[in-house]
Amino acid sequence: CAVWALICSFLSLVERSRLQEMLSLLGLEAYQVQKLSLQTSLQISSDSMKNWAPQVPKDLPWNFLRKLQALNAEARNTTMVLDVPPEARPGEKEGHLEEEVLYWDTADDVSADIYSFSELPTPDTPVNPLDLLCALLLSSDGFLQQDIVLKMLLCQFALPLVLPDSENHYHVFLLWALRGLVRTWWSQPMRGPGSFKEDSVVLPRMPTFTFVRMDVSSNSKSQLLNAILSPSHKPRDCFWHRDLNLGASPREIADGLVEISWFFPSGREDVDIFSEPVAFLNLRGDIGSHWLQFKLLADISSAVFILTDNISKKEYKLLLSMKESNTKYYFILSPYRGKRNTNLRFLNKLIPVLKMDYSHVLVKVSSTDNESFVRRLQSIVRCVMRSPCRRVSVEDMANAARKLGLRVDEDCEECQKAKERMEKITRKIRDPDAYRREELRLQGEAWRKVALVEKELSRLQWVGDPPETCRSELRGRVLELRAQQNSLDPTWGLQEFIRGISCPSQGEKQYFLRWMELGLARLGQQRLRPPPETLLSLRAKHCGVVDATELLWPEPLGVEHFLREMGQFYEAESCLVEAGKLPASQRRFTHFPGLALELLLRGFPLELVDGASLSVPLRWVTGLLKELQARLERRSRLVVLSALGIPGTGKSTLLNTMFGLRFAAGKSSSPRGAFMQLVEVTESFSQDLGCDHILVIDSGGWLGGALTTAGERFESEASLATLIMGLSNVTVVSLAETRDVPLALLHAFLRLETSGHTPSYQFVYQNLHGPSAASPQLRDGKQCSEPLSEGGLPLACGEARGDGVRTLANVAFGDPEKQHVWHIPGLWHGVPPMAPVSLGYSEAIFELKRCMLENIRNGLSNQHKNIQQLIELVTQL
Repeated sequence: CAVWALICSFLSLVERSRLQEMLSLLGLEAYQVQKLSLQTSLQISSDSMKNWAPQVPKDLPWNFLRKLQALNAEARNTTMVLDVPPEARPGEKEGHLEEEVLYWDTADDVSADIYSFSELPTPDTPVNPLDLLCALLLSSDGFLQQDIVLKMLLCQFALPLVLPDSENHYHVFLLWALRGLVRTWWSQPMRGPGSFKEDSVVLPRMPTFTFVRMDVSSNSKSQLLNAILSPSHKPRDCFWHRDLNLGASPREIADGLVEISWFFPSGREDVDIFSEPVAFLNLRGDIGSHWLQFKLLADISSAVFILTDNISKKEYKLLLSMKESNTKYYFILSPYRGKRNTNLRFLNKLIPVLKMDYSHVLVKVSSTDNESFVRRLQSIVRCVMRSPCRRVSVEDMANAARKLGLRVDEDCEECQKAKERMEKITRKIRDPDAYRREELRLQGEAWRKVALVEKELSRLQWVGDPPETCRSELRGRVLELRAQQNSLDPTWGLQEFIRGISCPSQGEKQYFLRWMELGLARLGQQRLRPPPETLLSLRAKHCGVVDATELLWPEPLGVEHFLREMGQFYEAESCLVEAGKLPASQRRFTHFPGLALELLLRGFPLELVDGASLSVPLRWVTGLLKELQARLERRSRLVVLSALGIPGTGKSTLLNTMFGLRFAAGKSSSPRGAFMQLVEVTESFSQDLGCDHILVIDSGGWLGGALTTAGERFESEASLATLIMGLSNVTVVSLAETRDVPLALLHAFLRLETSGHTPSYQFVYQNLHGPSAASPQLRDGKQCSEPLSEGGLPLACGEARGDGVRTLANVAFGDPEKQHVWHIPGLWHGVPPMAPVSLGYSEAIFELKRCMLENIRNGLSNQHKNIQQLIELVTQL
């Protein structure tokens, strides 16, 4: 026993040394106590403007993160260039740095194998991509982990499920990291709206199939899994394997990693391999060295496929301990020469123990036809799915992991306290629409009435000599409505929400906000909704009868509604204090902007324009900006970047991809109004760029074309466009077709032209559901010089003009230095939900981002603002 303890102690020291060496090599050792945060990883630096290749191992994590956050499917191919003199280094060619895989020179007299598992990593050895991923996840907080796995999912990479941690002698089940992932899928064949489903990946119970290796195997598990998950005409590399770049380099810390991937049907028989969702798991390393992980996988799987070349007495004893298991087992053999008899002998003993028959033993050798073998495996999977089999969710897997002693990331105290508080609130929400009406009482009709009167009051300033009685009457009406709002107290649910975002613990506050997002989204997912692709057709069908403030289907209840209610309490109170109707000493809600600002600084989007009434809560927004000015102090120089456009053209996805933001995207009803998020510029780069932060504004889309001519709707959207563009240094206009420019947008162009404010325009033509192109295309503005229709001109101008028909080029491209036109490839490379983001899309978005940052640095994006100037602009506009 003493000798065995000594051996174990020695092995643990080796493992600990291995992990520490890897973290040190990658420059991540500083993040073992204070974990790397999402906000830190999203900061804009000089590296954000170039497509750079890592020069040293410490560059690898940052390069991987930047590529992943840009949804670049080449993220796993992160390699280093040779450390050679600058004049000999590969230069940039057409905006892309030529990358070289580094093959280290080994002297002839060195007999040691540098790829040996017994060697610790050094700066002169390659890093396996799975080691890089594990090291980065171990160095990241739970929110950055969520972001990493979300981007991996969009790139269709297999996701980490159990993260090995040899340093602390336990492994972590990543339930929280996967918690925010949502997938959509279609039943087959499609039959109406009920065929479309949307849910978190951790909740549905589904068949689960595990692939493991026992001892050694000539066959690659990962390649087999990729083949099973791929349509025959379109191979995919979901799981990293030995034939990919650096795939054969040794794993130093990633052995014991369990990965998960899913198949979700698209509703198309020509591409759907399986007719229902199914999960696939992959254990890195052999089961003998990672028995705890294998035990977990055997407990949760519908079937386990064991790949091996050799079944000896040792392997037989290991599997003999699984005799009580109810899981189906399959063997995939590639026997060594001379080992056939031994394998058969032990197989004959195992077959009755594991309740198998000989059809569960498959042999794959070099002469086996790969396609027919894969079809056979797919047939076995379908057969198991059709039979009564174990079906589990990721939450069920986490429960099984707890019973075996694995740590679950979601079980930390802060996370659980935040979850309990969220459940106290959401448990009382039976009907989201009724909850909004009854519990969030200051918004909805009450706020809409106030907004209408305030708009009318603001219009009077444009009248030459308005009667004072009219102005006084409107002011009195505003005060009356605000007094009614102020007479109410925050409801219990809102009070609980405020307590949640007031927690002294920053971690618990972040967890609470995220849990609220997830809990409210879950309520919305339980409704049957049409698929997103029907949005435009439904709007076209109903455009003649829909009210300006009416949504085509119920707006989902979100965190923004709780914050909007806080804003209305602050607005009502401030209005009464300004009018002398309420003593300042009796104010109760002065701290609300500070609470909301904390969320903005933590990466949560805040509402700038109310999406329900298309109005600006001016006092609330001003309060937020004043709090921001006080918080940022000397680092308050801003550039404002906004996005406007047609629904379904992917402007929110574009901003999220460009800056790693969290604007709502991909929902059935395009979000209305406008939201803002703050992106920090590193101090080392802020002087060069000329600003300390970029304030990014995302707006709700327009209906476009003739659909915008419905009076009230047009007026509201034209005002919204004028406001957002008037605040902006850079405006991205997202369109589907060259002629598909909303008249409300042209109206805003003309109004801003008279004011002398002309932001830098980036016109982006894209279609999220269209085919991907080979590469991004940048074109000049001449192609957009088609004249406006005669019917559209008066509406766009708002008045008769004597200078003839204006063209879009005249309006939008008066200054060629301030505009670009981009044609962006389609988002998906294939058919969703199994399609990854296309490489062309990712590269085009990166080039657009680089161009905009270059314009900002060169001063082509109008004068930079400080926060005080922004407050004045909001008030004026």
